[in-house]
This record gives sequence, C-alpha cells and structure tokens, in this order.
Amino acid sequence: MLRIYQNTYRRTAKKAVVYSTKVVCCNHSTLCKITMQPRRNGAGDQWEQHHNRNHEHFLLAGNQARGWTIPPHSRGYGMFVVRILKGALKLRYLVLGGAIGGGVSLSKKYEDWKEGLPDMKWLEDALPQGERWSQFSRNLIEVGSIVKNAIEIDPRLKQLGEDKMSEWRSWFDNRLDDAIEAADYQGNQIVETKEDIKSKATVAALGIPADESRKKYEKLQSQVETLQTEIMNVQIKYQKELEKMEKENRELRQQYLILKTNKKTTAKRIKKSLIDMYSEVLDELSGYDTGYTMADHLPRVVVVGDQSSGKTSVLESIAKARIFPRGSGEMMTRAPVKVTLAEGPYHVAQFRDTDREYDLTKESDLADLRREVEFRMRASVRGGKTVSNEVIAMTVKGPGLQRMVLVDLPGIISTMTVDMASDTKDSIHQMTKHYMSNPNAIILCIQDGSVDAERSNVTDLVMQCDPLGRRTIFVLTKVDLAEELADPDRIRKILSGKLFPMKALGYYAVVTGRGRKDDSIDAIRQYEEDFFKNSKLFHRRGVIMPHQVTSRNLSLAVSDRFWKMVRETIEQQADAFKATRFNLETEWKNNFPRLRESGRDELFDKAKGEILDEVVTLSQISAKKWDDTLTIKLWEKLSNYVFENVYLPAAQSGSQNSFNTMVDIKLRQWAEQALPAKSVEAGWEALQQEFISLMERAKKAHDHDGVFDQLKAAVVDEAIRRHSWEDKAIDMLRVIQLNTLEDRFVHDKTEWDQAVKFLENSVNTKLVQTEETLSQMFGPGPWTRFAQWKSLTQDQQKRRSVKGELDKILKNDLVRMANLSYDELTTVRKNLQRDNVEVDTDYIRQTWFPVYRKHFLQQALQRAKDCRKAYYLYTQQGSECEVSCSDVVLFWRIQQVIKVTGNALRQQVINREARRLDKEIKAVLDEFSDDEERKAHLLTGKRVQLAEELIKVRQIQEKLEEFINSLNQEK
Repeated sequence: MLRIYQNTYRRTAKKAVVYSTKVVCCNHSTLCKITMQPRRNGAGDQWEQHHNRNHEHFLLAGNQARGWTIPPHSRGYGMFVVRILKGALKLRYLVLGGAIGGGVSLSKKYEDWKEGLPDMKWLEDALPQGERWSQFSRNLIEVGSIVKNAIEIDPRLKQLGEDKMSEWRSWFDNRLDDAIEAADYQGNQIVETKEDIKSKATVAALGIPADESRKKYEKLQSQVETLQTEIMNVQIKYQKELEKMEKENRELRQQYLILKTNKKTTAKRIKKSLIDMYSEVLDELSGYDTGYTMADHLPRVVVVGDQSSGKTSVLESIAKARIFPRGSGEMMTRAPVKVTLAEGPYHVAQFRDTDREYDLTKESDLADLRREVEFRMRASVRGGKTVSNEVIAMTVKGPGLQRMVLVDLPGIISTMTVDMASDTKDSIHQMTKHYMSNPNAIILCIQDGSVDAERSNVTDLVMQCDPLGRRTIFVLTKVDLAEELADPDRIRKILSGKLFPMKALGYYAVVTGRGRKDDSIDAIRQYEEDFFKNSKLFHRRGVIMPHQVTSRNLSLAVSDRFWKMVRETIEQQADAFKATRFNLETEWKNNFPRLRESGRDELFDKAKGEILDEVVTLSQISAKKWDDTLTIKLWEKLSNYVFENVYLPAAQSGSQNSFNTMVDIKLRQWAEQALPAKSVEAGWEALQQEFISLMERAKKAHDHDGVFDQLKAAVVDEAIRRHSWEDKAIDMLRVIQLNTLEDRFVHDKTEWDQAVKFLENSVNTKLVQTEETLSQMFGPGPWTRFAQWKSLTQDQQKRRSVKGELDKILKNDLVRMANLSYDELTTVRKNLQRDNVEVDTDYIRQTWFPVYRKHFLQQALQRAKDCRKAYYLYTQQGSECEVSCSDVVLFWRIQQVIKVTGNALRQQVINREARRLDKEIKAVLDEFSDDEERKAHLLTGKRVQLAEELIKVRQIQEKLEEFINSLNQEK
C-alpha cells in the first residue's frame, strides 16, 4: 500500500493541476518523491512508470535484507499484481490528495483574505434597518443628484479621487480573485461571485437597489472598454505619425550635417540607356522655339491613321499594355502622345514630369494611367479647341519591348460633329503634315481592314509627304473582320502594295482585338497568333509572307528601321545644332558684349530679390513721412463729406447752438458708420503710394535693369489687388475716433492757430474748385476772350444773365439760407423774361448752387480771419463768444481725428500691414514662377529671347553629343 504523505497544489481558474506528491511504500520507510505534471502529452504515464521502477527497487531491496529468496517467476507474477492494484488505486490517490491538499491550502488563503478586510460590524449599529434603510437610500440618491448638478468639482480633486478609486479597485479585484479561488473549492460553502460582490459593494456605497447598480456597472464597463479601444487606436495612429516624423527628422539632420561640414557627396551616376538619352533630346526639342530656320529633323515613329482605325491599339500592342483611354466612336486622342519604349526588368510606365511609376501588371495602376492620360489631354485643350499641339510625353519599360520613340497623333476625320471646334479638321491635318514632313520621321500608316479602302483619308496625306515610300510602313488592322467581309484578292492587293497608289517599305497585317474593352494585351496577342495560325486566308500560298503578320513582327521591323534611321542622320543633326549654337553666340557677343546669357528663370529670381528688397525698405520710412502721407490721404478721403454733409448743412441752421448740435449729431453718426472704413481706405492707398514710389525711385538707380520693369509692375499690381486691411482695424479705429470727437474744447493757442490755418487752407481749396466750376459754367472773362479770340456760347450767355439776378439777391441778404424760396425763383424768372431770357426753375437752381457756394466760402474765409486773434475771448466766453468761431472748433475736431487716425494707421502699417503685404508679394512671386506662359509674357525683349534660345541650343547639343558617344560605344 502507498500512503499519501504530502501534496502540493496550485489552483487555476478552470482546473487543479498536481505538481508534486510524496508517497511512502508499505514495505519500507523510504520516501519516493514523484514529480507530476499536468496530464497532457503523456505526463501521467511518465509518473506511473517512475513509481513502478522505484517500487520494484524498494521491494527487492527489502526482501534481500530479510534473507528471503523469491523465485524469478514468482517475483514477476507479484510485480504484475502490484501493477494492477496501483492502476486501480491511482484515481483514488488523485481525488483524495486533491481534496485534502487543495482544501487545506485554499482555506488558508481564504482566511487570510477575510482577515485583510476591514471590520464592518460598527455599520450594523450605525445604519438603519429595513424600510428605514430603503427610505434613507432614496433620500441619499436625491441629495447626490442635486449636489452633482449644483456643484462643479475641482478637476484636480476629481483626478485625485479617480486615482484613489482606481487604486482601491485594483486592490479589491486582487483580493476578490483570491476569494473566488478559495470559494470554488469549498463544496458546501456558498460564496458570492465577483459580480455579486461588486454589485453589493455598489449598493453599500450608494444605497441603490442591486439590479439597478448591476445595470449601471455593466453600462460603465462597456463605456470603459469603448474608450480603451478608441485610446488604443489613437495611440497607434499617433505612433505611426511619430515614426514618420522621426524618419523625416533623421533625413533632415543628415542633410544638415552634410551642408554644415561642407562635404559634397557625389551621387552615383546611373547609366542611362540609349533610348532614354534619345528621348530626352526629343523632349528638349519639343520646347525649342527659335527665330532661325533650324528645324527638328530627328527620327521618331509617327503613328497616323483615320479615326477609329486602330492606330492606338497598334501602339498598345507594341507597348504590351493598354495604356490609352478608349471611347465608343468619340475622339479620344486629342493631343500628340510621345511614347518612349525601352527594355527593362519591370513593366512600368512613367510621365516625363512626374516621379510616379505605374505598374502595368496591375489593373488598378492601368486604370489610373488611362485616367491621367485622358486628364492631360483634356487639360491641354484650351480656348474652345478640340485638339492641342502640346505633347504628352511618357516612357514605357518592360521585358522584351523594342527600343523606339513613337508619337500617336489624333485620327484623321472627314466630318465634324456639332461639339467640335470649327477648325478641328484643318488642325488635325496640319498637325499630321507637320510631323510627317520631318524627312527622317518613320510613318506608321494605319489602315482599317474592315472598311472599304476608298474611304481612307490617311493614305493621300502619306503619299503627299512620302511619295516614294522610303520611310513609310503600312499596317492593315482588323484583318479578322476583313477575312469575313472583304474579298481575299482585295486583301492580297492591299498587302502587296498594289491597291493604293502610295508606296511603302513594308506591309503588315495585325489583329488588335476582338472588340472587347476588358481584354488584356496577352489575350489579344494570343487571339492574334491563333487567328493567323488557323486563318485560311493567310495560309494560302502566295498571299502573304509569315514575317508580315502579328504585332511582334511589326514591332521588330519598326524598331530596326528606327535605329537605322537614327544612325544615318544623328551626326548631321548634331552638326546643324553646332552651327546654330555658333551663330547665336556670335550674335550675343555683338549685341550684349558685357552681359552674361541669363535665361528667364535666372532673370525672374533676380527680379524677385529686388522686389523683396523694396518691401524691406518700407520699414525704413520715417514716422514723419508716414504721418504726412497719411494726413494728406485721410483729408482727401474725408474733405468732401465734411463740407457737403457736416459743415454746409450745419451752417444753415441759423444759430451757433444749433450749429454745434447738428455738428455733434452728424459727426457721431459718421464715426459710427463710414469714417473708420474710409480711414482704412486712406491707409491702404498710402501704403500703395509709398511702395510704388519706392519702386519708381529704384528705376532711377544707375544699375537699374529695365528688363524687369514689366514683371515688377505686374507683381506689385497683383499683390496690392489681393491685399486687404485687417478687419479688426476698423473696430479699433471706431473707438479711437468716437473718443476723440467727444472733445469739443481747444486746449491751447497753438492748436487754435493750427485749426484756423487748417480751416483757411481747406476753404481756399474748395473756393478754387468752385471758381473753376463757375468758369466752365459762365465762360471766360473779357480779357481772356479778347486775348485768345474766344466767344461765349448761348448757354453761357444765359448763365451770365441768371447770375446777374442772383448776385442782386446775395447783395441784399448777405447772411441767408442756401435754398431759394419760391418767390425768389419767380422774381428771377420774370426779370429774365423782361430781357427775353427764358429759363425754368431747375436751370436757376443749377446756377444758384455754385454761386451761393462761392459766396458762403468767402464768408467762411472772412470768419476764419476774424477768429485768428479770438482764442482768449473763446476760452473766456465759450459758445457765447461775440465772434462766431464754431467753424474753427469744428475743423479743430476734424484735425484731431485725422491726427489720431493717422497715428493708428501708421502703427498698423509698420507693425502689421507691411509684413502682410510682403507675404502677398511672396505668394504672387511663387505663382508667377510656376507659370511659364506668364513669365514669357512679362520677361520679353531681344536680350531675353536670344539668351533663352542660346541656352536651349546648348542643352540640345550637349545631349546630342552624349547620345552620339554612347551610340558609338554600343557599335
């Protein structure tokens, strides 16, 4: 028999696992320690084998010690019986050991947890029982809600309470886990679950029913889990952004260290392929505009054909990718598309002016590429045109592609639709002739095999440009449809060059698809090969040679002819550009011997620096200069309103008190409404005037370069047009102006004298303007008429007659109102009728207005002179002063408003508006720098054009020489 000596257990959430057990054999006192693992992967069998070996060892040792002799067969039989008994009792050992050992251990842990809880017996005496407890709980909940709504807890105390609560919750959960582990092994003891304990704890703390607390707890638990998930997502997002910023920071730091240590790192030069170098030369030539007779005669493959003849499909078959947008019968090719084909490990496409590579093995990238091509075509068409001459350049690389440069042109049309421009047909013809007229261009003439040959438009154009057919390759498309529709003999004549009068180097037949938009190039080429293998038409003897069919043979033939043409003509083209460069350099030296050839980009950068320097000069203008300019601008903006809406109406009030009252009302209304905005307009115009004057002074410098004048003027005009004053400035000025106008008392004699002078100058200015109006109305005086041989018009004579009667009224009543009464108008009209002058009342009023204004201004000027020495009398008597000086006080108030407004505007200009104008000018310069057309329009002249042409020719010649060297090395 074996006795359980000691058990060591560890309890998990789901099952008990026995780790070690010590047993004592019944026949000896030696302990046999058996290590047990969880019963998986045969661990129980290992324990059993271990115990059997030890048990046999102890039995044998005990018998030998007692002197017993056991026969071998009896010993084997006995061991067999022992194994059976142990196997039968094994389960009992486990159950009994687990019950006793686990119960003792977990009971001890449960007692420890109970001892750790606080003593809550005092609550039984302190808290009410039964219905009183329920009523107390409800009252406590109501008080809690009222306090929660009425009192806002300090966030710091709230945070402290949450920290303490989280600490208590962590401690409580740990204790609770231990209690649950102990309770699970007490078979007859009922222990509350974790949720029940938490619910009751919530009930004890808040005094609310258990079901309600459990629901609230579950709701809070779900909200916490949701917040944790959101926080985790935000952390992941910010971690990615942080990693991205760290990477950029490392790159910027690396660049900074390189610049700081002045180390010039030479990037490894990537060897360009021949076709790439040749394509770059063609790209340079596409933007080459010259006044010389130098033309672009470098070879390229020009793909021409009638609309919907399949020329774009032929090009796609050669490029092994469906790279062009497709339409059902509508014009899709609206601009020349230059496609450079080159061999490479990956099938990709890329535009000349972007870095993105389109993976042509992915349908998504192919769709993006087609959309980009269509977008560029439509963007190149401007001004209501249907087609454009702007070249869209792209490169296609891939395994097995033949190296060449192809240009896909819009299809020839015979009839225009209503949505096309009126010159579309002629524009396509001229564009096609332009490309085919290049004597070194290879013409790929595409003919639709499914239509009648007599309907072809392209063959006549090709015959005109290449009558001998020395650089034309004829391609018959859609021969799968032609086999069903056309006569075999007719097709044989076309492919042998006997049907069309045009001649060609070679004739090819291809199949460009089955009319399905979704077919891939591989499917189309497979269909093409299958067609030519099984076609009866092309298997007949003598119809066509095998090398004249399939797109693959066509691309090989075109590529071979292209490179042959390149090798034959490239040296001649390089020599022509070398001669052009020599001529341009000679012309530059003769016309501009002391200047360097500066292109538009370099000139633009220089002009940009000069403009920004002038903006900086704004901050160097003195405060006095700003005050003088702003004062002049403000009075120009405000003078008309002051005279017409304030001074003249108030002067007709009849008394000094009425004059002051009306002035106060009108000035306040003005300051609340129009005055601040008018002041801002004056400040804006002053800023514009000073900046333009700085630009004008820069033109007078000895080192001024007139080539920038047009560009500078355009930049300044655009920046000033965009610039606007800050909105908050109006509100600030309104407060300042209202406070200033509240002051109605002149403080000292100096200000009084300045106000009188201001009044006299203003009145004199208005008086001069009024006299000019009267001179135009009444004609020149006697001496002027005599000296300049002028005479009065009939209207001027009438005006003079009316003026004579009005002067009588003014002479009789020097202090009078501005308007004529009905009786006065009748008297004037009747007096004029006696002199045979017929006028109406409106005519009299029109004449009266300038006449009375002159009279009023002369009186105002006289009052200003009388008030020069009346300051001390004004200070003693105020508004009751014998000399009426309300005019002076009014203009003093206006003068004070102008002063404070000018001072505020000056501070805004120096502190804010000059910097904002600087930003506007920088933004305009950045926009102009990206607009090549605008730069070409603003930077003009022989010097600029000659420099641009010389720089471009040099670039082309250098690239040609580089290409020729590489071409010779390849030979």
